[in-house]
Amino acid sequence: MMLMDLLNILIGMLILIIGVLIGVAFLTLLERKVLGYIQIRKGPNKMGYMGLLQPFCDAIKLFSKEQVYLNYSNYLVYYFSPVMSFILSLMVWMLIPYMFNMIMFNLGILFFLCCTSIGVYTLMVAGWSSNSNYSLLGGLRAVAQTISYEVSMSLIMMSSIIMIMDFNLMKFFDYQVMIWFMFMMMPLSLCFLSSLMAETNRTPFDFAEGESELVSGFNIEYSSGGFALIFLSEYSSILFMSLLFVIMYMGGYDLTLIFYLKLVFLSFFFIWVRGTLPRYRYDKLMYLCWKSYLPISLNFLLFFMGLKMFLG
Repeated sequence: MMLMDLLNILIGMLILIIGVLIGVAFLTLLERKVLGYIQIRKGPNKMGYMGLLQPFCDAIKLFSKEQVYLNYSNYLVYYFSPVMSFILSLMVWMLIPYMFNMIMFNLGILFFLCCTSIGVYTLMVAGWSSNSNYSLLGGLRAVAQTISYEVSMSLIMMSSIIMIMDFNLMKFFDYQVMIWFMFMMMPLSLCFLSSLMAETNRTPFDFAEGESELVSGFNIEYSSGGFALIFLSEYSSILFMSLLFVIMYMGGYDLTLIFYLKLVFLSFFFIWVRGTLPRYRYDKLMYLCWKSYLPISLNFLLFFMGLKMFLG
């Protein structure tokens, strides 16, 4: 490969990351606006026109705040776990090809599963390293929840993989020209959507940061830049999960206006659920995963394997 090609790939990745960060900034604004209107108030509307500059003000405020140095923390690990979490959440975006780059992952789904699995360690270490009982409890809850939902999520993904017989995310478009997989696999797609919510620690499943009992969970001791990085990694993973759902169940990756509208709607759906549903009890979440989603995903997996063999 020529040096120019490598340079082109690096520049493409950099542009993609910048785009993701800007998208995350405005996703936070969308969330605050939508939650504001759900709760019959305005949301941020002072900075710039209709509050459009608010995310940048938040970023400047967070990164210019003083970093708290904890006396009893395991300092190096404590400091670098948000950075690693952020890097991992951006690495997953490398799956999405730029059309002028001509990069395409043949084993994209495996890469995604690897990145989400490693992301669990950053949660665990962030909870443990600050040497606080609250954050340790929050970290353990987050890890148990994420690991549980990864099992059923990967089994649900296997049903789709069996239908297309490929690990490449871009192949989903070819198989959904006539009918979306969402209609073919209706119960599975809904299970997958709620698993994605549990995977990203979002509101009916945000037990890792249950403010009422855990005082913000594993990120309790983080302030300024560390907190901002945890926040950014959570929101970039929300955007990516929305994108993954659109690719796998709502017509694939085709870069038209409708594709982006589907993506925005799903990101909005995450926020909508947050404004609507209360937090469940923790044991109910575990029950839902091990007693409902796991048997459903295994049964559907057997069904689609039989269907694939029957259709040849």
